[in-house]
Amino acid sequence: MKKITVYCGSNKGKNPEYAQGAKELAQEMIKRNLSLVYGAGNVGLMGVIADEMLKAGRDVIGIIPQKLVDIEVAHRGCTELIVVETMRDRKWLMAEKGDGFIAMPGGIGTFEELFEIMTLNQLAYISKPLALYNYNGYYDKLIDFLEHSAAEGFLHQAQMDLLIVSSDPGEIFDRMLAFEPKHSEKWEVK
Repeated sequence: MKKITVYCGSNKGKNPEYAQGAKELAQEMIKRNLSLVYGAGNVGLMGVIADEMLKAGRDVIGIIPQKLVDIEVAHRGCTELIVVETMRDRKWLMAEKGDGFIAMPGGIGTFEELFEIMTLNQLAYISKPLALYNYNGYYDKLIDFLEHSAAEGFLHQAQMDLLIVSSDPGEIFDRMLAFEPKHSEKWEVK
């Protein structure tokens, strides 16, 4: 793994601890000599993690649609700033460039990206590790819901087993390095 795609909020959230969590994740990436691929925002947790990486001299690849550049949320300090036409283009390029994925606390866009990567892995379009950075228990209720979905027979347990969940950046990266893809050939959940 060389490049990690991080999905995160364009807001910092109400609790200042989330910004601290973004910095801790960046510090672990710096320690492991990893580059950041992200949505190129200069706002919210996106800006926090990018700034932390850039301060350490690490590569930061930002991918952003022109519409967001036009409203001045593009981080102009990115090592590489890729401007695309649509959000779909952005998501696909972020999925393509990353060797693994981490969803930090975020909103509806982060949720969409998380579920898209889960789907791409399930359908074997990609075979890359995906982690929920459950900082401050942010994803606890989502994890409960996903477990409920699996128990009710709508989500393969194998998909749940592949999802890395931790509040510890070191553990996240250790588990990402140990990731072994598994795809179910069966469509119906038993």
